Amino acid sequence: MTPPERAAGPDRAVPPGPAVPPRFDLPEPDAFTRPYWEAAGEGRLLIRRCGGCGRAHHYPREFCPYCWSEDVEWERASGRATLYTWSVVHRNDLPPFGGRVPYVAAVVDLAEGPRMMTEVVECAHGDLRIGMGLTVTFREAVPVFRPGR
Repeated sequence: MTPPERAAGPDRAVPPGPAVPPRFDLPEPDAFTRPYWEAAGEGRLLIRRCGGCGRAHHYPREFCPYCWSEDVEWERASGRATLYTWSVVHRNDLPPFGGRVPYVAAVVDLAEGPRMMTEVVECAHGDLRIGMGLTVTFREAVPVFRPGR
């Protein structure tokens, strides 16, 4: 029996030729996150800062995760960070990650305070050190970090 996701029928056409594999590394902006992704496309990293308590946060939210205030604004981040932790990924079957292995999945501490999940690029795995200085760069409008201040 043919699996339902592959079955052809009047309401389920099978496209001709090879299918383009989906990408799992690109964002799907919505109305709220659009300013973040547009800035990233221009080479700028944005964070949110609360007008109530003054703390910065990332990932973008419409409210402050610390005091729950809705008085939050976009702010340009410096692009500086330090490496908090990392893992070298040797296998990932989701496109296009399989073509990038091994790569460094990381969490960085932004200079403004928030932690951010990202990738470290342009660095030999043996040179990675907790606390090392990093600078933001962008790959297809997605922020990644490389060594340097």
